[in-house]
Amino acid sequence: MIEALKKHKVKTLTELCRIERAAATCEDPDEQQAFQEPLAGAWDYYVSSNQMLVELRGLSRNYPVSNTLVDTARQLVSGDFASTRSWNTAWLCLVKIRDAGLIHSCAQLEAERPEMWGGRYPSPEEVEQLSQCFIYEWTQAVDTMLRHWRVDPVWV
Repeated sequence: MIEALKKHKVKTLTELCRIERAAATCEDPDEQQAFQEPLAGAWDYYVSSNQMLVELRGLSRNYPVSNTLVDTARQLVSGDFASTRSWNTAWLCLVKIRDAGLIHSCAQLEAERPEMWGGRYPSPEEVEQLSQCFIYEWTQAVDTMLRHWRVDPVWV
């Protein structure tokens, strides 16, 4: 498992969570230690390689998640001292998206883009309607992904 993590062969949220749970059940402290760096690296790669974005978009097919949402969360996490509480970049980004109101702000920005309206500038009502569609679908996608963790992946 450790070699698969190091070589970035594990590419889905479900697989990474499965390995994370297996690592958490190791009784030998040396075994637990052996998982820490590869697991942290795998989670970081999962986010930076856009695999998390791909999975979020798979969960939001009608109104695909904007890359701005994930990029903004990643920037905020990297600049947040509290992010040292976990090795799991994906979980930190998902929590940041949920708790920092990123869905609402990114949905608004995305709905205002003329590209979303065939090059024309939408009315405030149109922006609000599309924004609400984004908010609903993106919230569902983030909540679905966060359900993978029964316990927050934080250092004890």
